[in-house]
Amino acid sequence: MQGYKGYLLGATGALALGLAASSLLAQETTLTIESWRNDDLSIWQDTLIPAFEAEHPDINLEFTPTAPTEYNAALNAKLEAGSAGDLITCRPFDASLALFEQGYLAPLDDLEGMANFSDVAKSAWNTDDGATPFCVPMASVIHGFIYNADAFAELGLEEPETLEEFYALLDAIKEDGGYVPMAMGTVDQWEAATMGYQNIGPNYWMGEEGRLALISGEQSLTDEPWVAPYRELAKWGEYLGDGFEAQSYPDSQNLFTLGRAAIYPAGSWEIALFEEQADFEMGAFPPPVVNEGDTCYISDHTDIGIGMNAATDNPEAARTFLNWVASPEFASLYSNALPGFFALSNEPVSLENDLAQEFVSWREECESTIRSTYAILSRGTPNLENETWNASANVINGTETPEDAAARLQDGLASWYEPQQGE
Repeated sequence: MQGYKGYLLGATGALALGLAASSLLAQETTLTIESWRNDDLSIWQDTLIPAFEAEHPDINLEFTPTAPTEYNAALNAKLEAGSAGDLITCRPFDASLALFEQGYLAPLDDLEGMANFSDVAKSAWNTDDGATPFCVPMASVIHGFIYNADAFAELGLEEPETLEEFYALLDAIKEDGGYVPMAMGTVDQWEAATMGYQNIGPNYWMGEEGRLALISGEQSLTDEPWVAPYRELAKWGEYLGDGFEAQSYPDSQNLFTLGRAAIYPAGSWEIALFEEQADFEMGAFPPPVVNEGDTCYISDHTDIGIGMNAATDNPEAARTFLNWVASPEFASLYSNALPGFFALSNEPVSLENDLAQEFVSWREECESTIRSTYAILSRGTPNLENETWNASANVINGTETPEDAAARLQDGLASWYEPQQGE
Protein backbone atom coordinates (compact mmCIF):
# COMPACT_ATOMS: atom_id res chain seq x y z
CA MET A 1 0.00 0.00 0.00
CA GLN A 2 2.81 2.33 0.89
CA GLY A 3 4.33 1.59 -2.48
CA TYR A 4 1.05 2.39 -4.21
CA LYS A 5 0.80 5.68 -2.29
CA GLY A 6 4.35 6.44 -3.20
CA TYR A 7 3.54 5.68 -6.80
CA LEU A 8 0.53 8.02 -6.66
CA LEU A 9 2.57 10.78 -5.04
CA GLY A 10 5.31 10.28 -7.58
CA ALA A 11 2.86 10.34 -10.48
CA THR A 12 1.10 13.39 -9.06
CA GLY A 13 4.41 15.12 -8.54
CA ALA A 14 5.51 14.31 -12.08
CA LEU A 15 2.20 15.61 -13.41
CA ALA A 16 2.58 18.80 -11.38
CA LEU A 17 6.11 19.23 -12.62
CA GLY A 18 4.90 18.65 -16.18
CA LEU A 19 2.17 21.25 -15.82
CA ALA A 20 4.65 23.67 -14.28
CA ALA A 21 7.05 23.06 -17.14
CA SER A 22 4.25 23.61 -19.65
CA SER A 23 3.27 26.80 -17.87
CA LEU A 24 6.89 27.91 -17.84
CA LEU A 25 7.21 27.21 -21.56
CA ALA A 26 4.03 29.21 -22.22
CA GLN A 27 5.43 32.09 -20.21
CA GLU A 28 8.58 32.02 -22.26
CA THR A 29 7.04 32.30 -25.75
CA THR A 30 8.91 35.21 -27.32
CA LEU A 31 8.04 36.96 -30.57
CA THR A 32 10.67 39.04 -32.35
CA ILE A 33 9.53 41.97 -34.48
CA GLU A 34 11.54 43.11 -37.51
CA SER A 35 11.12 46.79 -38.47
CA TRP A 36 12.79 49.71 -40.24
CA ARG A 37 11.28 52.24 -37.82
CA ASN A 38 14.23 52.56 -35.44
CA ASP A 39 12.85 55.93 -34.35
CA ASP A 40 9.88 54.03 -32.86
CA LEU A 41 11.97 52.02 -30.40
CA SER A 42 10.96 53.95 -27.29
CA ILE A 43 7.28 53.88 -28.29
CA TRP A 44 7.36 50.11 -28.55
CA GLN A 45 9.33 49.66 -25.33
CA ASP A 46 7.42 52.18 -23.24
CA THR A 47 3.86 51.94 -24.58
CA LEU A 48 2.97 49.18 -27.03
CA ILE A 49 4.85 46.18 -25.65
CA PRO A 50 3.79 46.76 -21.99
CA ALA A 51 0.14 47.11 -23.08
CA PHE A 52 0.20 43.85 -25.06
CA GLU A 53 2.12 41.85 -22.47
CA ALA A 54 -0.23 43.00 -19.71
CA GLU A 55 -3.09 41.31 -21.59
CA HIS A 56 -1.01 38.35 -22.78
CA PRO A 57 1.49 37.46 -20.04
CA ASP A 58 2.34 34.21 -21.87
CA ILE A 59 3.80 36.10 -24.85
CA ASN A 60 6.89 38.30 -24.71
CA LEU A 61 7.73 40.79 -27.46
CA GLU A 62 11.15 41.93 -28.66
CA PHE A 63 11.28 44.88 -31.06
CA THR A 64 14.51 44.68 -33.07
CA PRO A 65 14.64 47.45 -35.70
CA THR A 66 17.17 47.93 -38.48
CA ALA A 67 18.19 51.29 -40.00
CA PRO A 68 15.65 52.27 -42.69
CA THR A 69 18.19 52.31 -45.53
CA GLU A 70 19.42 48.83 -44.60
CA TYR A 71 16.09 47.18 -43.77
CA ASN A 72 15.10 45.67 -47.12
CA ALA A 73 18.50 44.07 -47.75
CA ALA A 74 18.95 42.91 -44.14
CA LEU A 75 15.43 41.46 -43.96
CA ASN A 76 15.81 39.60 -47.25
CA ALA A 77 19.12 38.12 -46.06
CA LYS A 78 17.55 36.98 -42.77
CA LEU A 79 14.54 35.47 -44.51
CA GLU A 80 16.76 33.56 -46.94
CA ALA A 81 18.89 32.30 -44.05
CA GLY A 82 15.86 31.35 -41.94
CA SER A 83 16.88 33.71 -39.14
CA ALA A 84 14.24 36.45 -39.48
CA GLY A 85 11.91 37.35 -36.62
CA ASP A 86 8.40 36.03 -36.11
CA LEU A 87 6.76 39.30 -37.17
CA ILE A 88 7.73 41.38 -40.18
CA THR A 89 6.96 45.09 -40.41
CA CYS A 90 5.74 45.63 -43.96
CA ARG A 91 6.50 48.45 -46.35
CA PRO A 92 3.52 49.27 -48.60
CA PHE A 93 2.79 47.59 -51.92
CA ASP A 94 5.31 45.86 -54.15
CA ALA A 95 8.21 45.24 -51.73
CA SER A 96 5.95 43.30 -49.35
CA LEU A 97 3.99 41.66 -52.18
CA ALA A 98 7.28 40.23 -53.46
CA LEU A 99 7.99 38.74 -50.01
CA PHE A 100 4.55 37.14 -49.96
CA GLU A 101 4.95 35.73 -53.47
CA GLN A 102 8.29 34.24 -52.42
CA GLY A 103 6.58 32.47 -49.53
CA TYR A 104 8.15 34.54 -46.74
CA LEU A 105 4.93 36.16 -45.47
CA ALA A 106 1.96 34.07 -44.36
CA PRO A 107 -1.52 34.70 -45.84
CA LEU A 108 -3.85 36.43 -43.37
CA ASP A 109 -7.19 36.09 -45.16
CA ASP A 110 -8.53 34.02 -42.22
CA LEU A 111 -7.27 36.39 -39.51
CA GLU A 112 -10.29 37.61 -37.56
CA GLY A 113 -8.95 41.14 -37.15
CA MET A 114 -8.75 41.78 -40.91
CA ALA A 115 -12.51 42.45 -40.83
CA ASN A 116 -11.71 45.73 -39.06
CA PHE A 117 -10.21 47.30 -42.23
CA SER A 118 -11.60 48.68 -45.46
CA ASP A 119 -10.45 47.54 -48.91
CA VAL A 120 -8.51 50.81 -49.32
CA ALA A 121 -6.73 50.22 -45.98
CA LYS A 122 -5.80 46.67 -47.00
CA SER A 123 -4.78 47.59 -50.55
CA ALA A 124 -1.10 48.10 -49.73
CA TRP A 125 -0.73 44.55 -48.41
CA ASN A 126 -3.01 42.50 -50.62
CA THR A 127 -2.66 40.40 -53.75
CA ASP A 128 -3.55 42.14 -57.00
CA ASP A 129 -6.92 40.41 -57.09
CA GLY A 130 -7.69 41.64 -53.55
CA ALA A 131 -8.28 38.10 -52.30
CA THR A 132 -5.35 37.51 -49.95
CA PRO A 133 -4.11 40.09 -47.44
CA PHE A 134 -0.69 39.31 -45.95
CA CYS A 135 -0.02 42.18 -43.53
CA VAL A 136 -2.25 43.89 -40.97
CA PRO A 137 -2.52 47.62 -41.79
CA MET A 138 -1.01 49.72 -38.99
CA ALA A 139 -1.06 53.34 -40.11
CA SER A 140 -1.37 55.82 -42.94
CA VAL A 141 -0.25 59.38 -43.49
CA ILE A 142 -2.60 62.07 -44.78
CA HIS A 143 -1.72 64.90 -47.16
CA GLY A 144 -2.86 68.49 -46.95
CA PHE A 145 -1.51 71.92 -46.04
CA ILE A 146 -0.17 73.01 -42.65
CA TYR A 147 -0.22 76.75 -42.00
CA ASN A 148 1.10 79.31 -39.55
CA ALA A 149 -2.09 80.22 -37.67
CA ASP A 150 -0.45 83.29 -36.11
CA ALA A 151 0.41 84.60 -39.58
CA PHE A 152 -3.13 83.95 -40.78
CA ALA A 153 -4.53 85.84 -37.79
CA GLU A 154 -2.08 88.71 -38.33
CA LEU A 155 -3.09 89.04 -42.00
CA GLY A 156 -6.78 88.36 -41.45
CA LEU A 157 -6.75 85.21 -43.58
CA GLU A 158 -9.05 82.18 -43.51
CA GLU A 159 -8.61 78.59 -44.63
CA PRO A 160 -9.55 78.16 -48.30
CA GLU A 161 -12.14 75.64 -49.40
CA THR A 162 -12.03 76.11 -53.17
CA LEU A 163 -9.25 76.54 -55.71
CA GLU A 164 -10.28 80.18 -56.27
CA GLU A 165 -10.02 80.88 -52.54
CA PHE A 166 -6.65 79.11 -52.43
CA TYR A 167 -5.07 81.39 -55.01
CA ALA A 168 -6.68 84.47 -53.48
CA LEU A 169 -5.05 83.45 -50.20
CA LEU A 170 -1.62 82.97 -51.80
CA ASP A 171 -1.92 86.30 -53.60
CA ALA A 172 -2.80 88.09 -50.36
CA ILE A 173 0.25 86.62 -48.58
CA LYS A 174 2.51 87.48 -51.49
CA GLU A 175 1.20 91.03 -51.71
CA ASP A 176 1.76 91.62 -47.99
CA GLY A 177 5.40 90.56 -48.39
CA GLY A 178 6.00 89.52 -44.79
CA TYR A 179 6.00 85.79 -45.48
CA VAL A 180 6.89 83.41 -48.28
CA PRO A 181 3.43 82.13 -49.27
CA MET A 182 4.42 78.44 -49.43
CA ALA A 183 7.54 76.57 -48.30
CA MET A 184 8.51 73.89 -50.79
CA GLY A 185 11.61 73.29 -52.87
CA THR A 186 12.12 71.19 -55.97
CA VAL A 187 15.78 70.15 -55.82
CA ASP A 188 14.96 66.83 -54.12
CA GLN A 189 12.03 66.30 -56.52
CA TRP A 190 10.03 63.87 -54.37
CA GLU A 191 8.30 66.67 -52.45
CA ALA A 192 7.01 68.17 -55.71
CA ALA A 193 5.22 64.90 -56.44
CA THR A 194 4.33 63.77 -52.91
CA MET A 195 3.22 67.09 -51.40
CA GLY A 196 2.30 68.60 -54.75
CA TYR A 197 0.88 66.29 -57.41
CA GLN A 198 -0.33 63.50 -55.11
CA ASN A 199 -1.69 66.04 -52.63
CA ILE A 200 -3.98 67.99 -54.97
CA GLY A 201 -4.41 65.38 -57.72
CA PRO A 202 -7.13 63.17 -56.18
CA ASN A 203 -9.60 66.06 -56.44
CA TYR A 204 -9.14 65.89 -60.22
CA TRP A 205 -9.01 62.14 -60.90
CA MET A 206 -11.65 61.40 -58.24
CA GLY A 207 -9.49 59.36 -55.92
CA GLU A 208 -9.83 55.62 -56.18
CA GLU A 209 -12.08 55.88 -59.24
CA GLY A 210 -9.31 57.45 -61.30
CA ARG A 211 -6.47 55.42 -59.79
CA LEU A 212 -8.19 52.14 -60.61
CA ALA A 213 -9.13 53.40 -64.09
CA LEU A 214 -5.46 54.10 -64.75
CA ILE A 215 -4.51 50.59 -63.63
CA SER A 216 -7.21 49.01 -65.82
CA GLY A 217 -6.27 51.11 -68.84
CA GLU A 218 -9.63 52.91 -68.97
CA GLN A 219 -7.83 56.22 -68.40
CA SER A 220 -4.38 57.41 -69.40
CA LEU A 221 -1.97 59.98 -68.00
CA THR A 222 -2.73 62.32 -70.88
CA ASP A 223 -6.43 62.49 -69.95
CA GLU A 224 -7.59 65.77 -68.44
CA PRO A 225 -7.93 64.52 -64.83
CA TRP A 226 -4.23 63.63 -64.83
CA VAL A 227 -2.92 66.70 -66.70
CA ALA A 228 -4.98 69.26 -64.75
CA PRO A 229 -3.02 68.88 -61.47
CA TYR A 230 0.18 69.68 -63.40
CA ARG A 231 -1.45 72.88 -64.67
CA GLU A 232 -2.00 73.86 -61.05
CA LEU A 233 1.57 72.99 -60.06
CA ALA A 234 2.80 75.19 -62.89
CA LYS A 235 1.28 78.14 -60.99
CA TRP A 236 3.00 77.30 -57.71
CA GLY A 237 6.45 78.57 -58.65
CA GLU A 238 5.55 82.21 -58.14
CA TYR A 239 4.52 81.50 -54.53
CA LEU A 240 7.51 79.44 -53.34
CA GLY A 241 9.98 82.26 -52.77
CA ASP A 242 13.37 83.08 -54.27
CA GLY A 243 15.65 80.17 -55.02
CA PHE A 244 13.10 77.41 -54.44
CA GLU A 245 14.70 75.45 -57.31
CA ALA A 246 17.77 74.89 -55.11
CA GLN A 247 15.84 74.45 -51.85
CA SER A 248 16.10 71.03 -50.17
CA TYR A 249 13.49 69.28 -48.04
CA PRO A 250 15.20 70.26 -44.74
CA ASP A 251 15.50 73.83 -46.07
CA SER A 252 11.74 73.95 -46.58
CA GLN A 253 11.05 72.53 -43.12
CA ASN A 254 13.30 75.17 -41.56
CA LEU A 255 11.76 77.96 -43.62
CA PHE A 256 8.37 77.07 -42.20
CA THR A 257 9.30 76.29 -38.58
CA LEU A 258 11.34 79.51 -38.32
CA GLY A 259 8.16 81.43 -39.15
CA ARG A 260 9.30 82.74 -42.52
CA ALA A 261 6.66 80.95 -44.62
CA ALA A 262 2.90 80.98 -44.10
CA ILE A 263 1.93 77.61 -45.62
CA TYR A 264 3.62 74.24 -45.98
CA PRO A 265 2.29 71.64 -48.48
CA ALA A 266 2.52 68.73 -46.12
CA GLY A 267 2.21 65.18 -45.08
CA SER A 268 0.91 64.54 -41.58
CA TRP A 269 4.26 62.96 -40.68
CA GLU A 270 5.54 66.52 -40.18
CA ILE A 271 3.34 67.15 -37.15
CA ALA A 272 5.65 65.95 -34.36
CA LEU A 273 8.74 67.72 -35.74
CA PHE A 274 6.90 70.96 -36.47
CA GLU A 275 5.34 71.09 -33.01
CA GLU A 276 8.75 70.52 -31.49
CA GLN A 277 10.48 73.24 -33.53
CA ALA A 278 7.88 75.93 -34.26
CA ASP A 279 6.99 78.54 -31.65
CA PHE A 280 3.71 79.55 -33.30
CA GLU A 281 0.24 78.05 -33.48
CA MET A 282 -0.49 75.84 -36.49
CA GLY A 283 -3.57 74.77 -38.38
CA ALA A 284 -4.24 72.58 -41.39
CA PHE A 285 -6.63 72.45 -44.33
CA PRO A 286 -7.30 69.73 -46.93
CA PRO A 287 -6.57 70.19 -50.63
CA PRO A 288 -9.10 72.76 -51.89
CA VAL A 289 -11.81 71.42 -54.20
CA VAL A 290 -11.95 72.74 -57.75
CA ASN A 291 -15.50 74.11 -57.43
CA GLU A 292 -17.72 74.80 -54.46
CA GLY A 293 -19.84 71.77 -53.63
CA ASP A 294 -17.46 69.23 -55.21
CA THR A 295 -16.74 66.00 -53.36
CA CYS A 296 -13.34 66.33 -51.70
CA TYR A 297 -10.67 63.66 -51.91
CA ILE A 298 -7.61 63.19 -49.73
CA SER A 299 -4.47 61.13 -50.11
CA ASP A 300 -4.75 58.91 -47.04
CA HIS A 301 -1.71 56.88 -47.93
CA THR A 302 -1.16 53.44 -46.44
CA ASP A 303 2.35 53.58 -45.00
CA ILE A 304 3.12 50.76 -42.57
CA GLY A 305 1.76 47.27 -41.80
CA ILE A 306 2.89 44.11 -40.04
CA GLY A 307 2.76 40.46 -41.09
CA MET A 308 3.79 37.00 -39.95
CA ASN A 309 6.93 35.22 -41.02
CA ALA A 310 5.63 32.09 -42.74
CA ALA A 311 8.45 30.13 -41.09
CA THR A 312 7.77 31.26 -37.52
CA ASP A 313 7.86 28.61 -34.81
CA ASN A 314 5.11 30.49 -32.95
CA PRO A 315 2.23 30.96 -35.40
CA GLU A 316 -0.57 31.02 -32.82
CA ALA A 317 1.19 33.58 -30.64
CA ALA A 318 1.97 35.64 -33.73
CA ARG A 319 -1.69 35.58 -34.80
CA THR A 320 -2.72 36.64 -31.28
CA PHE A 321 -0.43 39.64 -31.60
CA LEU A 322 -1.66 40.50 -35.11
CA ASN A 323 -5.28 40.43 -33.93
CA TRP A 324 -4.26 42.85 -31.18
CA VAL A 325 -2.65 45.15 -33.77
CA ALA A 326 -6.01 45.08 -35.58
CA SER A 327 -7.85 46.16 -32.41
CA PRO A 328 -9.17 49.60 -31.43
CA GLU A 329 -6.83 49.54 -28.41
CA PHE A 330 -3.72 49.36 -30.60
CA ALA A 331 -5.15 51.97 -32.98
CA SER A 332 -5.55 54.45 -30.13
CA LEU A 333 -2.17 53.74 -28.55
CA TYR A 334 -0.23 53.93 -31.83
CA SER A 335 -1.98 57.02 -33.22
CA ASN A 336 -1.48 58.98 -30.01
CA ALA A 337 2.11 57.89 -29.55
CA LEU A 338 2.95 58.93 -33.13
CA PRO A 339 0.94 62.06 -34.03
CA GLY A 340 0.47 62.17 -37.80
CA PHE A 341 0.51 58.40 -38.28
CA PHE A 342 -3.13 57.36 -38.32
CA ALA A 343 -4.56 53.95 -37.55
CA LEU A 344 -6.33 52.39 -40.52
CA SER A 345 -9.00 50.41 -38.69
CA ASN A 346 -12.66 51.21 -39.26
CA GLU A 347 -13.12 52.14 -35.59
CA PRO A 348 -12.76 55.93 -35.06
CA VAL A 349 -9.82 56.92 -32.88
CA SER A 350 -9.89 59.83 -30.43
CA LEU A 351 -6.62 61.74 -30.78
CA GLU A 352 -5.03 63.89 -28.11
CA ASN A 353 -3.07 65.99 -30.62
CA ASP A 354 -5.26 68.76 -32.06
CA LEU A 355 -3.38 69.08 -35.36
CA ALA A 356 -3.44 65.31 -35.90
CA GLN A 357 -7.15 65.31 -35.07
CA GLU A 358 -7.70 67.99 -37.71
CA PHE A 359 -6.02 65.85 -40.39
CA VAL A 360 -7.88 62.68 -39.49
CA SER A 361 -11.23 64.50 -39.31
CA TRP A 362 -11.06 64.92 -43.09
CA ARG A 363 -11.86 61.22 -43.42
CA GLU A 364 -15.38 62.07 -42.26
CA GLU A 365 -16.00 64.61 -45.03
CA CYS A 366 -13.70 63.48 -47.88
CA GLU A 367 -13.12 60.28 -49.84
CA SER A 368 -9.79 58.56 -49.12
CA THR A 369 -7.38 57.30 -51.74
CA ILE A 370 -3.72 56.29 -51.95
CA ARG A 371 -0.89 57.70 -54.07
CA SER A 372 -1.66 56.84 -57.66
CA THR A 373 1.78 55.52 -58.58
CA TYR A 374 2.39 53.09 -55.71
CA ALA A 375 0.36 50.03 -56.64
CA ILE A 376 1.23 48.05 -59.79
CA LEU A 377 2.15 51.07 -61.95
CA SER A 378 5.76 51.39 -60.76
CA ARG A 379 6.88 47.80 -61.27
CA GLY A 380 8.52 48.42 -64.64
CA THR A 381 11.12 50.67 -66.22
CA PRO A 382 10.82 53.60 -66.41
CA ASN A 383 9.47 53.67 -62.86
CA LEU A 384 6.33 55.82 -62.83
CA GLU A 385 6.80 56.93 -59.21
CA ASN A 386 10.30 58.27 -59.84
CA GLU A 387 9.30 59.77 -63.18
CA THR A 388 6.42 61.58 -61.46
CA TRP A 389 8.93 63.15 -59.04
CA ASN A 390 10.91 64.50 -61.96
CA ALA A 391 7.91 65.67 -63.96
CA SER A 392 6.35 67.47 -61.00
CA ALA A 393 9.58 69.31 -60.22
CA ASN A 394 10.07 70.25 -63.88
CA VAL A 395 6.55 71.62 -64.18
CA ILE A 396 6.92 73.77 -61.05
CA ASN A 397 10.33 74.95 -62.27
CA GLY A 398 8.82 75.85 -65.63
CA THR A 399 11.23 73.64 -67.60
CA GLU A 400 8.51 71.29 -68.90
CA THR A 401 4.88 72.03 -69.76
CA PRO A 402 2.10 70.09 -68.05
CA GLU A 403 1.13 68.53 -71.38
CA ASP A 404 4.69 67.49 -72.24
CA ALA A 405 5.24 66.03 -68.78
CA ALA A 406 2.03 64.01 -68.98
CA ALA A 407 2.87 62.74 -72.47
CA ARG A 408 6.34 61.66 -71.36
CA LEU A 409 4.98 59.78 -68.37
CA GLN A 410 2.31 58.12 -70.50
CA ASP A 411 4.86 57.01 -73.11
CA GLY A 412 7.05 55.56 -70.37
CA LEU A 413 4.19 53.68 -68.73
CA ALA A 414 2.86 52.36 -72.04
CA SER A 415 6.32 51.08 -72.96
CA TRP A 416 6.05 48.26 -70.41
CA TYR A 417 2.50 48.21 -68.96
CA GLU A 418 0.18 46.26 -71.25
CA PRO A 419 -3.21 47.75 -70.20
CA GLN A 420 -1.89 51.17 -71.32
CA GLN A 421 -0.77 49.94 -74.75
CA GLY A 422 -4.18 50.11 -76.40
CA GLU A 423 -5.23 47.81 -79.24
